[in-house]
Amino acid sequence: MNRIFNFGAGPSTIPLEVLEEAERELIDYKGEGLSIMEASHRSKLYEDIHNEAISLIRELYRVPNDYDILFLQGGASLQFAMIPMNLSIGGVAEYIDSGSWSSKAIKEAKIQGIDYRVVASSKDTLYDRIPQNINFSDDADYAYITSNNTIYGTEYHEFPITKAPLIVDASSDIFSYPIDWSRVDMLFAGAQKNAGVSGVTIVIIKKELVARGGENVPTMLRYKTHADTNSLFNTPPTFGIYILNLILHWIKDSGGIEEIAKNNRKKAQLLYDAIDGSGGFYVGHAKRESRSLMNVSYNIKNSDGTNNSHLEDKFIKEAKAIGMIGLKGHRSIGGLRASIYNAMSLEAIEALINFMDKFQKENS
Repeated sequence: MNRIFNFGAGPSTIPLEVLEEAERELIDYKGEGLSIMEASHRSKLYEDIHNEAISLIRELYRVPNDYDILFLQGGASLQFAMIPMNLSIGGVAEYIDSGSWSSKAIKEAKIQGIDYRVVASSKDTLYDRIPQNINFSDDADYAYITSNNTIYGTEYHEFPITKAPLIVDASSDIFSYPIDWSRVDMLFAGAQKNAGVSGVTIVIIKKELVARGGENVPTMLRYKTHADTNSLFNTPPTFGIYILNLILHWIKDSGGIEEIAKNNRKKAQLLYDAIDGSGGFYVGHAKRESRSLMNVSYNIKNSDGTNNSHLEDKFIKEAKAIGMIGLKGHRSIGGLRASIYNAMSLEAIEALINFMDKFQKENS
């Protein structure tokens, strides 16, 4: 087996132990004579996995009992529409625009026709920072942020304090650090970066917010529909939830989210130190105080400070040749990007740093 280092933004690296366990159980799940992909979602066989995953999220994240944990479909992008559908109650909804995904969420609020306001934005500096001095209205229907911005490599290192319910799109940093639930009323994420494979959307939401969704919201798009049925109103993405369950066991076996967070800080520091220590050959996109621990976006610079797209293309090609993929930056900003989610090993970070050093010496 020749495993490569996958620095892609998502779907992304899955722990090898998880893949190996899924491989062992793929055809015959625990001696039951069938794959979990073939098992009825109404069977005890599947329901045990489903309920265990919910229990592990509550345990590892220390989710209070007044929150529901839901497994939905449609990706995190469907939440951009479901949130205003369910949580807007005639007041104003307030958003922080810190990147492409928050911009898309704002667009969906506009489509819904609700009253919304963009409280702060870093668009004018190409989203190179998390907006500072954020002041949400106390009486807003909800306050909305994107905790980590995969494209631009920025991340909140402390959530805003607000009396309005705080909604957090944590699609690219879920399970990567502990959450202070006294500050968060709803957190959601697609699974395909830190929680397994694509197809599952995790929603952790206060029960009082679940109750907001009225009869005018389509049944399948109502949080209450799924909360009342333990996310089994219709057929859930069973295989994705099975992989999520394995990921949660891996997190627990790795020392829990606190230990995962410690490892993430170490990996990111090594990579940022390599960028900062390159003498300007490599330059990070995000301002230091907003740097993401999950997505490191950077450029190769010419002596005049402009981006060297020729060398960046060469870097991506040569990295791929030695088993490192996914290092091409997003098309909206170009450059390079290393996504170093929970499952990315320290070995992979060290290999990337060594390659970066070698590439700089050969191309300076």
